[in-house]
Amino acid sequence: MNSENKNEKVVIETETNKGPTITKKQKPPKNEKEEDGVLEWIKSIVIALVIAGVIKWLFFDATKVSGNSMLNTLHNGDMLFMNKIGKHFHDYERGDIVILKAPDAYNKLYVKRVVGVPGDTITLKDEKVYLNGEELDEPYTSVDYTLQTSDTYEWYLLDNQYFVMGDNRAEGASNDSRNYGPVEKDEIVGHAFFRFYPFSDMGNIDNNPYGESN
Repeated sequence: MNSENKNEKVVIETETNKGPTITKKQKPPKNEKEEDGVLEWIKSIVIALVIAGVIKWLFFDATKVSGNSMLNTLHNGDMLFMNKIGKHFHDYERGDIVILKAPDAYNKLYVKRVVGVPGDTITLKDEKVYLNGEELDEPYTSVDYTLQTSDTYEWYLLDNQYFVMGDNRAEGASNDSRNYGPVEKDEIVGHAFFRFYPFSDMGNIDNNPYGESN
């Protein structure tokens, strides 16, 4: 009797073991899915900010014009895009509008125009600017704004030196190379190439007013 019961038990266990095993896949909790989605979103935002930061640091940046030293070309409050990487591949040219670190003020930027490049001799005489002995034609300045000096000053620009001036030549309107001398290339952050505000004046900035290739 005991032997029969034992055999029956064995048969039942064996038949049960032979039966198919079905594993049901469990769905992750809803809260876990939402957390994964939030993390992916945060990750995407961080990556985008890092890329934007690298582009801003290496290639391009935006700056705001403060003051009237570049009238009538630029006005107070104008917003500009500047190219920061170009200087690593070529030199600045006469006529370029550049953003430079203020030589006479900490943590401040100036917007000026390149008037002289390495190898040039700049002379201020009889209220006019002379480039290598010839009077410089400056179509970007207004007839109302003249160079306010009757004295004679002269600078010879060495390698990597630039002479910069504001387009507004009214007395005291621009603090530029007439006051602090030539600026080194390393002090120039980049050159302005596009005005994006105000929208009514949006467009490329003329960096070659002389109509020549330098």
